[in-house]
Amino acid sequence: MSDKRVKKVVLAYSGGLDTSIILKWLQTTYGCEVVTFTADLGQGEELEPARQKALLLGIKPENIFIEDLREEFVRDYVFPMFRANAQYEGLYLLGTSIARPLIAKKQIEIAEKVGADAVAHGATGKGNDQVRFELGYYALKPDVTVIAPWREWDLTSRTKLLEFAEQNQIPIAKDKRGEAPFSVDANLLHASSEGKVLEDPAQEVPDYVYSRTIDPEAAPDTPTYITIDFEKGDPVAVDGVKMSPATLLAKLNELGRANGIGRLDLVENRFVGMKSRGMYETPGGTILYVAHRGIESITLDRGAAHLKDELMPKYAELVYNGFWFSPEREMLQALVDKSQEFVTGQVRLKLYKGGVHLVGRDSPYSLYDQELVTFEEGAVAYDHRDAAGFIKLNALRLRTLAQRKKKLGL
Repeated sequence: MSDKRVKKVVLAYSGGLDTSIILKWLQTTYGCEVVTFTADLGQGEELEPARQKALLLGIKPENIFIEDLREEFVRDYVFPMFRANAQYEGLYLLGTSIARPLIAKKQIEIAEKVGADAVAHGATGKGNDQVRFELGYYALKPDVTVIAPWREWDLTSRTKLLEFAEQNQIPIAKDKRGEAPFSVDANLLHASSEGKVLEDPAQEVPDYVYSRTIDPEAAPDTPTYITIDFEKGDPVAVDGVKMSPATLLAKLNELGRANGIGRLDLVENRFVGMKSRGMYETPGGTILYVAHRGIESITLDRGAAHLKDELMPKYAELVYNGFWFSPEREMLQALVDKSQEFVTGQVRLKLYKGGVHLVGRDSPYSLYDQELVTFEEGAVAYDHRDAAGFIKLNALRLRTLAQRKKKLGL
């Protein structure tokens, strides 16, 4: 427990069993006033029960905050990240990671509004989320007190948690009394599942774990063709229909779900040092990733494109590790955003049985010159004979090395 006296704390509250136990534990352990904050990030659940649960546990109506953050989430967090084509360890589209800084930001804003001196979260002491939340808190309010119950309390088993709930008259749904077969985190970008039945990486993910996508084998036998329009690196329309950021991502999620797109079985390296196995479903994000790289392929200069690809792993690692509000992430974002000035146009995609296939791309700012690449004769600004000097200059050091080897008999 923190040595600092806590008078009021803002809790990231889902309304589920764990955060309800945390709510009551904060009241009994710290004797403080609790303010609950529930974020709608498009997780697909009704959030009004969270309000009712908080009221039942004695929270004042004015201390219950439920905010619809879907548009802000996609516009200010998901889209900037996708401009960078960010993938952690070359595969993970960072669906959980990117949601944490926004939740932390809103918690701090509410803390300032209600005069709270502390914030609390329900992340465990083994995972990445505790780091992401707390780095966000400290970046935005360096003097805030952070309470992380899972690192403080002695409720170290499911049995002890349930006993605490019963002792404190916290309602327990019948399906929550047993051990959960796996845990799920979801938002508009993705759903992630980990733990229990997924802990053995040698075993295939059971079918019942998937919630955002149909089995690719059961997807339609006829491909679905779509177009996505981009303006300065961000998607703005699907099939010619302009949409808000959250609406557009939801539309891509529908298309991805119906075609079995976006499943990823991953063993990753957590920031805290251990490997973990998770199953991620990112249907709309997977489509968006392929589409964005497609429009970049004709609008980005080679040097800019290659530099972006070199920097992307660092950008992705910063997001994964919780450094969204760090100066280095902001510096990289400025570079990425500069590269997107002419990333405007339309891509055409074929969605088919789990696959996203780029089949067309067009832009008013295209750098692709058909006359330059054609094998047909034409009046183009390229002389084949120029290649000889280009090759000889690039071969100079290789020839020098070969001569030394020959001289030494190697």
